[in-house]
Amino acid sequence: MNILITGGAGFIGSAVIRYIINNTSNSVINVDSLTYAGNLESLSQVETSKRYSFVQMDICNRAELDRVFAEHKPDAVMHLAAESHVDRSIDGPAAFIETNIVGTYTLLEAARSYWNILEEDKKHAFRFHHISTDEVYGDLEGTDDLFTETTSYEPSSPYSASKASSDHLVRAWFRTYGLPTIVTNCSNNYGPYHFPEKLIPLMILNAVAGKSLPVYGDGTQIRDWLFVEDHARALYKVVTEGVTGETYNIGGHNEKANIEVVRTICALLEELVPFKPEGISQYEDLITYVTDRPGHDVRYAIDASKIERELGWTPEESFESGIRKTVEWYLNNKEWWSRVLDGSYAGERLGVNK
Repeated sequence: MNILITGGAGFIGSAVIRYIINNTSNSVINVDSLTYAGNLESLSQVETSKRYSFVQMDICNRAELDRVFAEHKPDAVMHLAAESHVDRSIDGPAAFIETNIVGTYTLLEAARSYWNILEEDKKHAFRFHHISTDEVYGDLEGTDDLFTETTSYEPSSPYSASKASSDHLVRAWFRTYGLPTIVTNCSNNYGPYHFPEKLIPLMILNAVAGKSLPVYGDGTQIRDWLFVEDHARALYKVVTEGVTGETYNIGGHNEKANIEVVRTICALLEELVPFKPEGISQYEDLITYVTDRPGHDVRYAIDASKIERELGWTPEESFESGIRKTVEWYLNNKEWWSRVLDGSYAGERLGVNK
């Protein structure tokens, strides 16, 4: 297969590309505009592969999309390009509307035009896989409730509302035009190459630097944590084996309160980095509670039984094994995250401004 992946320089997208290049014989075309969260250094281990190519462009640019489809002739699209940080969506929602809604629409139309002129066997085999989030479902009320593929949408933030909109567009293009689409909704990802503004890498890097560990509210918000490499395996299984028109929820079976996640990180650092910055007796002393974000959902939890039952996927990592691998990766890859923090990752080699 020749797979076009949008947002392939992002956290999840780069994990998907590394998985495909390292574990299959397929080729990848990475389309990414390289906004602040796009980092080609996350693909350094596969960038020299003859089966990998990169195109820097905005998915809102229809002419450029048409050119990419015509030139690379993909057999499938995996659409991961998105603005994804809730806090940023609250501060400035416009970029989320533009990328997540307008960008998805533009990509759907480019894919439909390309798909319409394919030969019948290629047309039948083509897949448009849209990767979304469990945040579109909103908040779970009960302690035992789970998000299923039929849970109604109740997004709470500009980010989740824009992703919900894109999900609806994808399903409409399947039903109205017959474009062979598949949607997946995943729980919170974590793992190597995660942008440092996100909870887990932020806590790791702040702790080792002796900085405060800011926790929203009382830290009791619950998330289902999914190791990013498990997610990459699931996404590849969906694009190659999933049924068009279907939705698959992907979760890690690891419900944890935010404060529990932070304390777990602190405990691992006590073991792995016992020599602390001056004036700190234990990492947990750095925890500070800050004003909760507006509209903060209390609990997300995924029922991932459908993808297990129908496609045979289950996560390989427990939270305990995955978080240890994650902490160790950040401790051993200072060059990667220090270049993100100082902005040099977007420097001369990439040909873009800081």
